[in-house]
Amino acid sequence: MTSILDPGQIPEIKGVTRFPGHPHSGGSSKIPTIIYYDRSGKVRAVGAEAEAEQVSEISQEENWIKAEWFKLHLRSKFGDHRDITQDIPPLPLNKTVVDVVADFLRYFFQCASSYIQVAHANGENLWEDLAGDIDFVLSHPNGWEGSEQSQLRKAALLAGLIPDTTAGHSRLSFVTEGEASLHFSVRNGLPDGVMNNGEGVIVVDAGGGTIDISSYCRTTKATKYTFEEIAIAKCHFHGSVFVTLLAQVFLKDFLDNSPFLDDIDHIVRTFDTTTKLRFKDANDPQYIKFGSTRDNDLTHNIRFGQLKLAGADVASFFRGSVDCIVKAVLEQHNSSKKPIAHVVFVGGFSASPWLISEVKASLKSSGLMLFVPESPVVSKLSYGMKSIILFNPIYPGHKAREGTVYNALDGSKRIPNSFEVVLAKDIQVSETKEFRSRPHALRYNHNQEKQHTVAIWGYRGSIPDPQWTDEDEGES
Repeated sequence: MTSILDPGQIPEIKGVTRFPGHPHSGGSSKIPTIIYYDRSGKVRAVGAEAEAEQVSEISQEENWIKAEWFKLHLRSKFGDHRDITQDIPPLPLNKTVVDVVADFLRYFFQCASSYIQVAHANGENLWEDLAGDIDFVLSHPNGWEGSEQSQLRKAALLAGLIPDTTAGHSRLSFVTEGEASLHFSVRNGLPDGVMNNGEGVIVVDAGGGTIDISSYCRTTKATKYTFEEIAIAKCHFHGSVFVTLLAQVFLKDFLDNSPFLDDIDHIVRTFDTTTKLRFKDANDPQYIKFGSTRDNDLTHNIRFGQLKLAGADVASFFRGSVDCIVKAVLEQHNSSKKPIAHVVFVGGFSASPWLISEVKASLKSSGLMLFVPESPVVSKLSYGMKSIILFNPIYPGHKAREGTVYNALDGSKRIPNSFEVVLAKDIQVSETKEFRSRPHALRYNHNQEKQHTVAIWGYRGSIPDPQWTDEDEGES
């Protein structure tokens, strides 16, 4: 996330939404925690680029080394969590966790730099003025202490985010996932009881590696949005990657003696990015579409490139995460110093319909109400309607199209090929936010229907304010 601080202006926090190789540039972006190194230890591909088909092919041909989920190697050595060393991929040889995290931070910094220079007015000059005066806030799981923060600080220095000076160190600060999740929840909507009646709230940040659970209530003695912690924050290693790990173990056994066992890595990746995300009913069979219609192995439930799994088996991959969350939430509820009625879910794993429905059902008897605040996305296209508008010679754009003006049946002069924008590009959108326009229709017969269906068009070209449908036609 980035924010430019201008004197007299309310700061607006914006997400960096353009990453190399990412298919959703301009919208909500989540970047995989993956780095490929060549045999000499040089970074060759990071994030979404590392998942491209050509990179996968080159990595095998040139024996690149893959590092993923490496943030989990920074975990605290203390606490009541289980040992996960055997569950997570090892670090590349001759690379420390600080080295790998530094490479990832450097990648993000470069992406943020490019985004600001392109997305902001006079961006290059702005970046040149501010590059040496940037404050960084890094989030980390609940329970991480001085040792883990020290390693993150070393990684930030190695990545070139800050210089190794007193002033440089002062520009780097840390926030726990619980604190960051609370800020997100306040910004995107908390229940009225929490905001106005002093009720406590449990915030569950269900992420890729960890489940971070914290409890807060709004103080009555301070300003409107001041909160205090009312139970000890906890961190558990039961994030969404562990669902994928369990799926991988199951699939290796399930596909034993299958000719498609060699495709296990691709099958697991496909499960991770498709089947896992949309799974919502244990009674329905689930499919992993990993191949073509020529790929068949009926003995192992593979037909036309799709592997069929029982819904109950897929549900079993989630069981550890569901049980962990339910147990942790109830512990927070019972140990809280204030009454708690709401549980707020944030984080990428919270998008799983199965996870949310199972946790909700398990918590029903406790009287806790589960709430998932909306996360706004940014419109990646300009959306609007094709229309015919009244000609006004005062407007230069109309004057330039005077040759296309015609007399309508009602006697008015009109211009065809107008594009009336309803939702402009790069605007934050949420499920409940409305965008309206007032189109006009000419009827030449009173008996014509009074209801009309209008097509909505999207413009994906480079014109900042598209006004005409016959400009850049191939991009609509």
